[in-house]
Amino acid sequence: MSDLIKILLLLATGLIARPVLAQVNKNAPGSRPASSFFERMDQAILSKEYPNIHSVLVMHKGKLVYEKYYAAKDEALGEDLGIVTHSAETLHDLRSVTKSVVSIAIGIAIKQGKIKSEEERVMKYFPSHNDLDTGLRSKLTIKHLLMMASGMDWNENLPYTDTMNSEIAMSVSADPIRYILSRPIVEEAGKTFSYNGGNTQLLAAIIETTCGISLDQFINRFLFVPLGITDFYWYKVSDKNNLVAAASGLRLRSRDMMKIGQLLLNNGLADGKQIVDKVWVQKSLSKQINRDKDGGYGYQFWVLTAPGDNDKRPLPTAVGNGDQRIFIDRDKQLVVVVTSGNYNKWDVKKASYELLNDFIYPALAR
Repeated sequence: MSDLIKILLLLATGLIARPVLAQVNKNAPGSRPASSFFERMDQAILSKEYPNIHSVLVMHKGKLVYEKYYAAKDEALGEDLGIVTHSAETLHDLRSVTKSVVSIAIGIAIKQGKIKSEEERVMKYFPSHNDLDTGLRSKLTIKHLLMMASGMDWNENLPYTDTMNSEIAMSVSADPIRYILSRPIVEEAGKTFSYNGGNTQLLAAIIETTCGISLDQFINRFLFVPLGITDFYWYKVSDKNNLVAAASGLRLRSRDMMKIGQLLLNNGLADGKQIVDKVWVQKSLSKQINRDKDGGYGYQFWVLTAPGDNDKRPLPTAVGNGDQRIFIDRDKQLVVVVTSGNYNKWDVKKASYELLNDFIYPALAR
């Protein structure tokens, strides 16, 4: 069975996390909670009041003020691993946080001049499928893919065990790219948010077409190496091809998720080098389309509302199934990384956002 089919059927992207002793860098600021709020958060996680949390990292004004890893249930490719003791060295499923990483890669490709802009037509990058370059599809742009507003007939609301789920159908098709491109366009692009992993797979294909290397090679060379990220794993869409699973196939360490969050907080700057343009970061983290009454969506980033404020400040967030999160609060100079094992559990009452609201924001307000 292909990697992505396993990912989608079981919604468990990733390698088996090896059981290593949990550890916190005792020399880091996060080795001791900054306040009683952090102590209470730690106890609430340990008591499972906030269930199945694997790691919490808090970077405030450039300083790591909290870093903690937990032993909790995990899984890999649908296999129940039981209790896994997570640590700073444990690779973790990113799930759809992978989409946000792909967005950064598009920004880097634009910075390099490989892609002119996000306003470019999608079909221009797929000449072998020019028979599909008709009607509303001919007006589809990279921006529409980024903001999940392609207008395609695509349904990921069905269970991932259902072959009618569009992403399952894509993964088992003989030609995943053509499958995506051939989906009927049922609405003019740019009008309505509709979550679609196929959009992200097309973004990956555009990078590969314009840059001449695979998505994982491009991201490693131009994002991971500059950030000092050396430990990662990518899954493929299918055994039949070499397509990287752009929508959900990346595994990283929590500290490396933090590096990505900090890069975005710093407007694309890392160690004095502009990895991705500031304007791109600002577009990516800003609402490009209304999602629902609770927020919007940027370029492969969810735009939530920061907790505790009456002015409804935006809180750009990379979001992955199971409660994987990179929260980025630019006003407070705050990045929070949370990894969890709550895969396919959509009704968890106390999760990452509640950790922000109940403990992290109050701790930093004092």
